[in-house]
Amino acid sequence: MKTPKDAPRASLLNYPRPSVAVDTAVLTVAGGSLCVLLVRRGEGHQHGKWALPGSFLRERERLADAVLRSLREKAGISGRVPRQLHVFDDPARDDRGWVLSVAHVDVVPLAGLEDALTSDGVRLAAVSGEPELIAGLPYGHAEMVAKAVESVRAAYAEAPDPGALLDEPFTLKELRDLHEVVAGRALMRDTFRRFMEPQLAGTGQMSDGTRGRPSRLWVRADNSSAPRPRGRRISVVSFHP
Repeated sequence: MKTPKDAPRASLLNYPRPSVAVDTAVLTVAGGSLCVLLVRRGEGHQHGKWALPGSFLRERERLADAVLRSLREKAGISGRVPRQLHVFDDPARDDRGWVLSVAHVDVVPLAGLEDALTSDGVRLAAVSGEPELIAGLPYGHAEMVAKAVESVRAAYAEAPDPGALLDEPFTLKELRDLHEVVAGRALMRDTFRRFMEPQLAGTGQMSDGTRGRPSRLWVRADNSSAPRPRGRRISVVSFHP
């Protein structure tokens, strides 16, 4: 049945609407641990508590612009391109009202966070080493951190250092050490080498041997052209103590 052209249209104001927020889990490796960046909340709700950098979406603002604005204003981070992670829409996640959050994730080398970390209101928290702090984050941020870690670990199980945390060139041992920190587990050396080596390009150079014997140096290859093993992920043998 067709609606007459002159029939009144329902206004969007007739429908309940949630507020929309963005929150970003910025992950890095520091001190031998996978860490997430937290900011101390200022005046207002949850004053003084640590949380992920985030913000409410402003009128006519794009999500990506809100993410970049919140990172710049809350954490002093710029020049990044976080990716969307997941929409968290539990109506009870924020006790101020109905707020859904479009969570984002970014993996940033520690050197890229040095300026941000000079602020007393910005810190890193080890995702496994500080469980009480992570669990106590407001607005469901603990769940966001867990989802971000899961996503990053899945990416690192498939490709060599996709977040470019290591400076190039690097040895296979340095690469495996990094992947073990991200995974939170020890990785089988030979399986790791067989899986990752086809996705790397040798430089033809050797390390200087200042830490252990000289080893071949590698850079990340173009994954679109590098052959890759199929059907297997990197095997895990045990947790680090």
